[in-house]
Amino acid sequence: MRTTRRHSTFQPWVERLELLSHNPDEGVYSTGGDWVHAMEVRGAGRLLFVSGTMGLRPDFSAPPTLEEQLECVWNNLRAILASAGMTTDNIVRLTSYLRDASYAEANAQARLAALGDRRIPTTAMVVQTLEPDWLVELEIIAAG
Repeated sequence: MRTTRRHSTFQPWVERLELLSHNPDEGVYSTGGDWVHAMEVRGAGRLLFVSGTMGLRPDFSAPPTLEEQLECVWNNLRAILASAGMTTDNIVRLTSYLRDASYAEANAQARLAALGDRRIPTTAMVVQTLEPDWLVELEIIAAG
């Protein structure tokens, strides 16, 4: 089993947050390297559960392209995380809701750009959104 340890001190009130990635070599399919099967969080003093967040502007309008909505959704998540004294470094779980399966690659690239070299458990689903111009919605869990 491959286990990756990552030590962080995200917040001054957390002595030591330890993130352990779990990617077994046997008994389950490979992740391909851009996500992990499981993330064990040790030493977290706080958990933040973020509602599904869309790629909408502050005026509740949707940009016309997927790329613009992906930029908006990550900016929105950064603002929400900042309100809790956190950053994208605190994200330990992500679920993506995509209006079309063809959005998967752009969504994955936006996630990798936002998280840098960090890999977290990730799920992507194709769904019907409440409005046809809402192309992507992300739901996260953060720990600090």
